[in-house]
Amino acid sequence: MSWLILILSGALEAVWAAALHRTSQTKGLRRVLPTVIFLVSVIASTGGLAIAMQSIPTGTAYAVWVGVGVVMTSAYAIVTKAERATTARLLLLAGIAACVVGLKVVA
Repeated sequence: MSWLILILSGALEAVWAAALHRTSQTKGLRRVLPTVIFLVSVIASTGGLAIAMQSIPTGTAYAVWVGVGVVMTSAYAIVTKAERATTARLLLLAGIAACVVGLKVVA
């Protein structure tokens, strides 16, 4: 169960990163919906990380949380055309995803 919470918390990291981007495009926290999404998702994301760290070693949990967040945030940026999907970028993101899976396998 801790691993599921950790993966979902990593996904929420991508949600709050995207919401933060939306709020920064509007000169701060003036738009209510992106601001609320940011605040709720950052609290839920870090809370889930804290729960997962009760049974998963700290280094492993943090690396997986960040890795999932990075890959999903980058995927979102590619889908929304904020970033280009270059071969190098896709290979590097696949490497990060492989490392996250590897940490689960050796844990």
